[in-house]
Amino acid sequence: MRIVTLDENTRTNILSDLLRRDPNNYSEYAGTVQEIVDAVKERRDEALFAYTKKFDGADLTAETIRVTEEEIAEARAQVEPALLDVMQRAMKNIRDYHQMQVRRSWFDTKPDGTLLGQKITALESVGVYVPGGKAAYPSSVLMNIVPAEVAGVERIVMVTPPGKDGRVDPVTLTAAHLAGATEVYKAGGAQAIAALAFGTESIPRVNKIVGPGNIFVALAKKAVYGHVSIDSIAGPSEILVLADETANPRFVAADLLSQAEHDELASAILVTTSRKLAEEVSAQADAFLQTLSRREILEKSLQNFGYILVAGDMAEAVATVNEIAPEHLEIVTANPFEVMTKIRNAGAIFIGEYSSEPLGDYFAGPNHVLPTNGTAKFFSPLGVDDFIKKSSVIYYSREALEPVSRDIIAFAEAEHLTAHANSIRVRFEDGTKD
Repeated sequence: MRIVTLDENTRTNILSDLLRRDPNNYSEYAGTVQEIVDAVKERRDEALFAYTKKFDGADLTAETIRVTEEEIAEARAQVEPALLDVMQRAMKNIRDYHQMQVRRSWFDTKPDGTLLGQKITALESVGVYVPGGKAAYPSSVLMNIVPAEVAGVERIVMVTPPGKDGRVDPVTLTAAHLAGATEVYKAGGAQAIAALAFGTESIPRVNKIVGPGNIFVALAKKAVYGHVSIDSIAGPSEILVLADETANPRFVAADLLSQAEHDELASAILVTTSRKLAEEVSAQADAFLQTLSRREILEKSLQNFGYILVAGDMAEAVATVNEIAPEHLEIVTANPFEVMTKIRNAGAIFIGEYSSEPLGDYFAGPNHVLPTNGTAKFFSPLGVDDFIKKSSVIYYSREALEPVSRDIIAFAEAEHLTAHANSIRVRFEDGTKD
C-alpha cells in the first residue's frame, strides 16, 4: 500500500480522490436509469417483466413474481442448520440493539389550558432492496428489515433480483422470513425501485425505500425521491483505521483488506502517527494479498483508493478522520476511548483491537447500513428513526388562547396575512368568555 505523509495538499488531494466514488458523479448512467423508471411508471408490470427478462434472464408473470409460502418453506429447508442458528443469534442482537432506539409519543400539559406534544407513528409500508446476482447478503436483509419491524411498520416489502430460473437465493429468502418481511418480490435493479415507488399491478407502492444496491439502484432511488422517501444514496464501502505505535500491524492490515475486497471502488485508509507501523502494515497487506481469494479486486481497490497516511501527531490524525468522515472507523490506539470522544464524523466506530469491522457487519447488533462518501458529517446509520414519522400536537383552550391572541394577530398582520389574523380575531369578536 502507498504511504503518504500528511500535509494540507495531500489531505485535499485524497479527499478529492475519494469523492470521485460518489454515485452522484456517474451522470452517464442517469439517462438510462430515468428511462427505466419512466417505463415502469407508465407501463407498470409490462415494463417490469420486460426489464427482468432483459437484465436477469428470468421470465416472470403476475402469478410468479411474488414469492409463495411454499417457496419460503423450500428455501428454509435448504439452509444449513448451523447457518440458520447463526442468523437467529445475529438477529437477536440486531433486534435488541434497535429496541433501545424506540421512541414514544409525548405530551406536555400546562395549568393554563395548553397541551403540546409529539405523536410518533410508524410508516405504513417500506420497501427493502437486497442485492442479488452472484452473492447472497442475508446480513443486509436482517439489517434493513429488523429495524422496520421493531418500529412497527405493518407492511415490509422486500425486492431482490431472481436467478435465471426465476428463484430467489434460499439464504436471502430465509433471512427475509426470519426478520419479518410481509412480502417478497423477484425484482431487481432500477425497475424494482420504480415498482416500489409508483406501484404496478403486482407490486403495490410503498412509502419509503431502503437498502443498498449498484449504481443503477442508487440513481433510481435518487430519481424517485420525493415520490417516496429513501434512506440514502449509498456509495462504495470504506474503512478508516486510526492507529498509533501500539497497534498490531497484522490486525490492521487484515481489517483494511476486509473492506477493500467489496469492489474496486472500495476505500481502505490507515491514518497513523507511526511511520514504523505504516511500513509494517504495508508489508502485511502485501503478504495477505498472496493468499486471499479476491486478490484482483483487492489490488485494484488498494491501487485506486487505498492509502496509509502518516500524521505528525494525534490531533492532526483526528482532524483528518473528521474531514474524511468514514463509513467505518476503527480506533486502535493506547487510549481508544479518549480518542473516540474527539471523533465528530463517522458512521460506525469500532474501539480497540478486538472490535474489527466484520463484527459490526454481521453480529454485534448496530446497523451496518451506514453513511458513505463523507456523508457521515450529516447522516446517521439506518435505525428505527428511519421507519417512523412525527406529528406535532397542539391544543389550546379558549382561556389559553385569549391572552396571546393579540400577539398572534400582530404577527399575522406584520406579514400582511389578514386571513390568518381574522382566524384568531373571530373567536373573540363577541367579547365574551365561555
